[in-house]
Amino acid sequence: MRPTVTTAIAPDAALTAADRCDRCGAQAYLRVELQSGGELLFCAHHAREHGDALKEQAASIVDETHKLGTTPVSAPEGER
Repeated sequence: MRPTVTTAIAPDAALTAADRCDRCGAQAYLRVELQSGGELLFCAHHAREHGDALKEQAASIVDETHKLGTTPVSAPEGER
C-alpha cells in the first residue's frame, strides 16, 4: 500500500517556527505521520536525505519546503 503524499495543509497541521527537525534541530518544513502511528519532523535537508525511506513508512506527509523560497517583505534590509 502506497502512502498518501500531499502538499495540502490542513489549518491545524501547519508547521510553525517552533517545529524543529528531529535530526538536527533546524526549523522543520516536513511532517511525516508514520503508518505505525508516530510523527517525525524534518528540515528540508534531512527530508531530501531520507525522502525515499520516509515515503515507504509514511501514512501521510505535509511538505512546506516551498516556504523556503520566500523572504518576508518585513525582513530587515540585510536579509532580503
